[in-house]
Amino acid sequence: MNKYEILYILKNDIDDERKAALTEKFAELVKTLGGTVDGVDKWGTKKFAYPINFMNEGYYVLMNFSAAPTVPTELDRQMKIIDDVVRQMIIKK
Repeated sequence: MNKYEILYILKNDIDDERKAALTEKFAELVKTLGGTVDGVDKWGTKKFAYPINFMNEGYYVLMNFSAAPTVPTELDRQMKIIDDVVRQMIIKK
């Protein structure tokens, strides 16, 4: 299993319950696919350097996990489907 780090940005205008639900959903997805979540660090609301889709700030979440090489591809695919995810970036450590 490889170690990965994902940083994703959620829309800031959604409510706190939805933010928590999405954070939990992505952690559960990694676990369902056979990986382990090493840590979830919620950075909170940060201002963007430039507007993205007419938004000036977003809710940042950093998640470290260990998983098989196919898991990041599926996680990325799932995140692209959800409209509340502004951006995501997965890095292999």
